[in-house]
Amino acid sequence: MGLFERDTEIYRDRDALREDYQPAELVGRDEELRTYRAALQPVINGEQPNNIFLYGKTGVGKTAATRYLLEHLKDDAAEYDDIELTVVFLNCDGLTSSYQIATRLVNEFRGEADQISTTGYPRASVYEMLWDELDACAGTVLVVLDEVDHVEDDSILYQLPRARANQNLGDAKVGIVGISNDFSFRDDLSPKVRSSLCEQEIHFPAYDATDLQKILEQRVEVAFHEDVLEPGVIPLCAAYGAKDAGDARQSIDLLMKAGDLARDDDTDVVTEDHVDGGRRALERGRIKEGITGLTQHGHLVLYALLTLELEGDAPIRSRDVRPRYTRFAEMADRDPLVPRRMRDHLSELAMLGIISVTERNEGRRGGTYREYALDMDVDLILDAMEDTVRDVGVHGSVQDFLIRGDAPDDNGAGQHGGSKGFDADRSDSASDDDGGRDLTNFGD
Repeated sequence: MGLFERDTEIYRDRDALREDYQPAELVGRDEELRTYRAALQPVINGEQPNNIFLYGKTGVGKTAATRYLLEHLKDDAAEYDDIELTVVFLNCDGLTSSYQIATRLVNEFRGEADQISTTGYPRASVYEMLWDELDACAGTVLVVLDEVDHVEDDSILYQLPRARANQNLGDAKVGIVGISNDFSFRDDLSPKVRSSLCEQEIHFPAYDATDLQKILEQRVEVAFHEDVLEPGVIPLCAAYGAKDAGDARQSIDLLMKAGDLARDDDTDVVTEDHVDGGRRALERGRIKEGITGLTQHGHLVLYALLTLELEGDAPIRSRDVRPRYTRFAEMADRDPLVPRRMRDHLSELAMLGIISVTERNEGRRGGTYREYALDMDVDLILDAMEDTVRDVGVHGSVQDFLIRGDAPDDNGAGQHGGSKGFDADRSDSASDDDGGRDLTNFGD
């Protein structure tokens, strides 16, 4: 018997839940697909293709719809002798300039031995190379720019649609498909780009729970064995996805995590408890990723607000967060930021969904101000802030929280103090000048 054995009790094909899986049909997007299909019709007619822009939040089917329709378009175009269709798909995440996109496009058309560097060429030379590569395709070329809102200048979005009119292209007919999570992206484009680019716009609204349930049912038929899921699992995953901005990807990820937990438990049924445990584990990962990306001062501001929350002082104004933050910064051997910069970090935490902001208006006497409070579980935040807590020390409010055993683990079971990698029972303390609370420092 080997160390690893194949496990087939839960999944029939787990890969059907992965992001790169392309279902045979798309559900919940009938109206958008009809509009999209009509916008692509000129390609089959041998005409100049439309420029198409898709807008919608993450996980609402923009990229999936594009891949689905373009695969069908390529297959159908192959039935016509007079249509030569080339599709180039480029994700712009990590690309900030039109120059970078142009060089990447040139390399998409070229072989491995003929690639160009992403730096060092004059912009005009890169565009000349791009025109040559496009014309060499001779027919219709669709350039798909996913997450195009990452690009900070719109030169490429002006040059590509006008390439034939500017006599840069002779044979190729180029169309752009832009995909953006930012509804305001179009408004930030220059007027000349908007006039030549945005011929067809398609908005993808968030999925509702019914749509998400249909999507999950479609995946379940392929991914899981029959009768493996309890009846409430799919509705629960769909409800969580609808609550989280109608994101199909989140619902599918949650379903896969629930299946993985059931497999880890060595059971042959996926239950609603597995869904709850999976949601907690995924949320923990998302929070950790968001918090990890903060600066050290961002961590210190969050830690200050967390301790005030545990003491029952939140929602709280930034001026009342500042003494605690200042003390923590000094203990971490950092110079405290000025109040305005500290408020910037509070705004960033609110943007990430880690804390909430409430506007208060006390009239002419009190004026308008903001109050801040945590919007995530304390234990999840603490898990992501181990280094900061080690630098500053375990505040008395955190120590009390850990000793109570309030922090659940990934599956929802209770934890006891000290289980997060620091010892809640240590008594080496330093005075906290802002309120007389103890800070328990770490020992070896």
